[in-house]
Amino acid sequence: MRRLKTFSTLFFVSVLLGTCVAGWVHAASGMPDVGGTFPSITLEAPKDAAMRAYLGIGEAQTFTVNQVDADVVVVEIFSMYCPYCQREAPVVNAFYELAQKKNRPGKTLKILGIGAGNTAFEVDVFGKKYKVPFPLIPDGDYVVHKTLGQVRTPYFIVLQRGPNGKRTVVYSQAGSFGSPEDFYRRLMGP
Repeated sequence: MRRLKTFSTLFFVSVLLGTCVAGWVHAASGMPDVGGTFPSITLEAPKDAAMRAYLGIGEAQTFTVNQVDADVVVVEIFSMYCPYCQREAPVVNAFYELAQKKNRPGKTLKILGIGAGNTAFEVDVFGKKYKVPFPLIPDGDYVVHKTLGQVRTPYFIVLQRGPNGKRTVVYSQAGSFGSPEDFYRRLMGP
């Protein structure tokens, strides 16, 4: 009986420690949690004036996601070498087109992609090959990717601007977001 009690206690302690360690790893990973904030990471501004205008950042050479002029900002972490990102590109493009049609004052959604480990050249190749209509930002040294906890690709983070101007993460998930129409309704309502 004493052995069973000792085994039960050890088992309970190991499960508890495992849960705590998993929580610490997740918290230390930098992965943006729903309800949290997006780190203030400085990004290289697109060279293309139309892409800078789309983001609403003017002539700035650098910007942060919080400076993007939109009520909702969707950030896609991708890699040009990721087959899932390649497969998802037409779906994300369709989502962009849908958002462009439905954007109106007080209810705007903009998208930008960050190429994990991708140089400006690689991001440009991906953008041209998959006809990506929104800004793609290089992260050749994995600085952004590491800050975000080295998330898998594709990874989508959605930030919503509150009445006080502060942005909150409302969606943070790896993999496909599914139907563009359903995802848009989920984020913006009917």
